[in-house]
Amino acid sequence: MSDYRAPIKDMRFVMDELAGFNELSQLAGFEEATADLADAVLEEAAKLSGEVLAPLNRVGDQEGCKLGPNGVITPKGWKEAYAQYRDGGWNGITLASEFGGQGLPNTLGVAAKEMFASANVAFSIGPLLTTGAVEALLTCASDELKAIYLEKMIAGEWTGTMNLTEPQAGSDLALIRSRAEPQADGSYRVFGQKIFISYGDHDMADNIVHLVLARLPDAPAGVKGISLFLVPKFLVNADGSLGERNDAHCVSIEHKLGIHGSPTCVMAYGDNGGAVGYLLGEPNRGLEYMFVMMNEARLGCGVQGVALGERAYQQALGYARERKQGRDALTGEALVSIEKHPDVRRMLMLMKSRVEACRAMIYYTAGQLDRAHHHADPEVRKRSLYLAELMIPIVKGGSTEMGIEVASLGVQIHGGMGFIEETGAAQHWRDSRIATIYEGTTGIQANDLLFRKLMRDQGETAKIVFGEVYATAKALGASGKPELMAIGQKLGAALKAWTEATEWLAGNVKTGLGGVLTAAVPYLHLAVTVCGGWMMGKAALAAAAYLDKGEGDLPFYRAKVASARFYADQMLPQAAAFAETVKAGDAAIAGLDGEELF
Repeated sequence: MSDYRAPIKDMRFVMDELAGFNELSQLAGFEEATADLADAVLEEAAKLSGEVLAPLNRVGDQEGCKLGPNGVITPKGWKEAYAQYRDGGWNGITLASEFGGQGLPNTLGVAAKEMFASANVAFSIGPLLTTGAVEALLTCASDELKAIYLEKMIAGEWTGTMNLTEPQAGSDLALIRSRAEPQADGSYRVFGQKIFISYGDHDMADNIVHLVLARLPDAPAGVKGISLFLVPKFLVNADGSLGERNDAHCVSIEHKLGIHGSPTCVMAYGDNGGAVGYLLGEPNRGLEYMFVMMNEARLGCGVQGVALGERAYQQALGYARERKQGRDALTGEALVSIEKHPDVRRMLMLMKSRVEACRAMIYYTAGQLDRAHHHADPEVRKRSLYLAELMIPIVKGGSTEMGIEVASLGVQIHGGMGFIEETGAAQHWRDSRIATIYEGTTGIQANDLLFRKLMRDQGETAKIVFGEVYATAKALGASGKPELMAIGQKLGAALKAWTEATEWLAGNVKTGLGGVLTAAVPYLHLAVTVCGGWMMGKAALAAAAYLDKGEGDLPFYRAKVASARFYADQMLPQAAAFAETVKAGDAAIAGLDGEELF
């Protein structure tokens, strides 16, 4: 497996030019987020990623985790690496300074998280879940619980999990059976089994804080009767020290296709009298609170897609430069490196441009979240929050699907050697495959985009995005530069396809729900394709401006314009096809009637 080198140059370009990082230091709470600090953070994150986490990636894949008498044992080197991660303060980089975090912008934190996931995605899942658990506690925990748990979790001394899924209840959480019985002291006894719990047990931290969905005895049926409970692995004494072991145990770990270094646990609560838990927030609002953590996790899944795509691209590029085979069809030169073959170059550019497009979408979304939480103007905060929430299913669904496809291209570029585990190319594909499934499948993301985000304000937020895409296409067309004008023309045509498909969905949602549901995933792919082109168009405009001034890294800016042009030529034409598929939704669902099809 090749070394990992963090693409700091592209990360910083996207942060500054597309996410507006330089503006964030003007917002309350971000005064310390200077350019110099950002450079230092990225350099240190790159060192930890390349020197500590990346060398353990293959170790984790080969060894996996084991369940011993005292719990889960992580692969060799995992505990020591986590200690370095924890001691470096990385867990709290974007978390609340009130409880010991650094409170830096998400726009900077997301770049560090991408590096960690590229270097070792199985390792990065644990900290991702802890961050989400912290955000949930900040939203709904009592002051007493915050005082006990947040500082330790933000410091990384204790980790967090989310416990939703049960054997009979996958994505349909209305079916969960876990229950919580109130006790005289105000605590609860939690009973039930949860499956697919990432980092449900491990040996890297002193305590694990489980956030568990369960029902109270008088809870109404369905999702309206779900509450959220904090259930620690070890109970905490009054002085803050760890007390006795709670009745919460990992009873088995799953044997998975990928992410072998990440323990995926079956958790049993209450097998020996009941696990002590504490109600978070109000009764029966657990799903609402859990979605705070879910949104953090969904954005993190998008980061994983980009991270694995980047890692697969770097490895494929390195192999293509070293592997000599065949004759150059254009020059006739014999035995050339395969990167000179046009089809291999096409695949490499597909990998590169799609990773860059999704990275830009994620960092843009992180920038909107920063504004939503810190901008002084309440209208700007609301607008930014709606934009971020609209983008999250696009980012989660699109970036994770991209990660799989790009990792698969990496295997293809390796040829037969890509199918051999020793090269490491196959691991990237295996690791990427889960990301479209957990935290809500691509179909769930598509439905979320349509019904919870697109239609909640009668499409007003989508219209803002359409307007910005149109402005970008117009600026490209008015540039007078052939390369940019070509990108603008393709972007404008793709936007037309997106708006027409959106109008079709809005016009049919009440009378043709089956067709709309059938069209949801193609619509998500359409949105991803156009938003990626929008980001690449903005990137091309920014790069061209530097080229006009003759300032900075000119080869980098030329490559950025070329990558944007490639994306426009190879990806944006697909928007029209996705739009036609969307508008054929009614016919598609009619054609699916009848059991004889299956």
